[in-house]
Amino acid sequence: MLDFWNDNQSLLIYLAIPITSALVGWLTNVVAIKMTFYPLNFIGIKPIGWQGIIPSKAAKMSSISVDLWTSKLINVKELFAKINPDKVAKEMRPEFDRIAKEIMDEIMEEQAPEVWSRVPESVKKITYARISKDMPEIVTEMMTDIKENIDEMFDIKDMVIKRLTKDKGLLNDMFIQVGNEEFKFIERSGFTFGFLFGIVQMLVWYFYPKFWILPLFGLLVGYATNWLALKLIFNPIEPISFLGVNYQGLFIKRQNEVSKEYAYMLAHDIFTFDRIFASIVTGPTKDKVTRLIASHANKAIDEAAGLSKPVITLVAGKRSYEKMKDIAINKTLKELPKSVKPVFPYAEKAMDLENIFRTRMQQLPPSEFVDFLRPVFQEDELKLIIVGAILGMGAGIGQLFILFGSNF
Repeated sequence: MLDFWNDNQSLLIYLAIPITSALVGWLTNVVAIKMTFYPLNFIGIKPIGWQGIIPSKAAKMSSISVDLWTSKLINVKELFAKINPDKVAKEMRPEFDRIAKEIMDEIMEEQAPEVWSRVPESVKKITYARISKDMPEIVTEMMTDIKENIDEMFDIKDMVIKRLTKDKGLLNDMFIQVGNEEFKFIERSGFTFGFLFGIVQMLVWYFYPKFWILPLFGLLVGYATNWLALKLIFNPIEPISFLGVNYQGLFIKRQNEVSKEYAYMLAHDIFTFDRIFASIVTGPTKDKVTRLIASHANKAIDEAAGLSKPVITLVAGKRSYEKMKDIAINKTLKELPKSVKPVFPYAEKAMDLENIFRTRMQQLPPSEFVDFLRPVFQEDELKLIIVGAILGMGAGIGQLFILFGSNF
């Protein structure tokens, strides 16, 4: 074996060039992908350091994504049109008795605790029942108003951006999950393309053994393997035939599969109804929502007071009526997040988001479908390729000294 090495050392060194080039192509692609997504937070002392390309631009990437979803997949008004206000009231029915009792008790204990404590329980129950009786109608009217004015009540972009900038890992996961096969291809193709470039590199080195050849080819391999992989992922957009074989961008060929995975993530991690509701009542449009709810609560209290006026007048007097209404409205707003929870399963089933996302993504033309992964690379594609080139050049310098160090 030693004799074989001594006799063929030069040949083996030359044969090592394509293998080393393949490893350089693979390694630079792997590192470039990792640097696209990690680390989630900046590491270093600015301006020297690094943060994953996607996490570093979470707000911009989130904005691009939500614009894509709302322009191609969903219409907020259309989704809320699927929710039946009467069904919402029915789902909340078990909560009405509790809310009516708590509102009335809080009002009376605030205004006239001693008198209220002496009111017979049977009278109290009648009062609770009268308030509870009107609640379904009021909830139905309120939901109808919200549906008709949902564009003013719900800022979908604000919800998504807050969600994905707060959880950069989720933003990463969305792109990684959707482009999982493509990222694997980038890694594997780095080895294949690197090996092919390495054969050319070996021949050039044989006839022209200058010290700068290996670093230069390392740079070219790092650059070209990334560039070629990205081109093959998204191009050609439409299938083309060559020598009897059809070719199309790898990501586009997986449209049905990707649509299914992407739709699941959107429906279960982003557009859950609890998050939509939280955004409606706490987001930038919360003042409008509060005014609408308060208006309906005010109407409900007036109607309840009309039925229960003898009891209310007897216990608290007319002058306290407005204050009592304020207490009732505030209580209604406070209890809303808890009382509306039974509606969530029905609302998610009614909107059927996962099915809508999946169906509409699968129906998109290829030229529009590529937009769901393309922003990952478009945002800093040149930077990604340059990083690969620099890493490749560094590997080429190392290759020069390891294989031919004694001669230079």
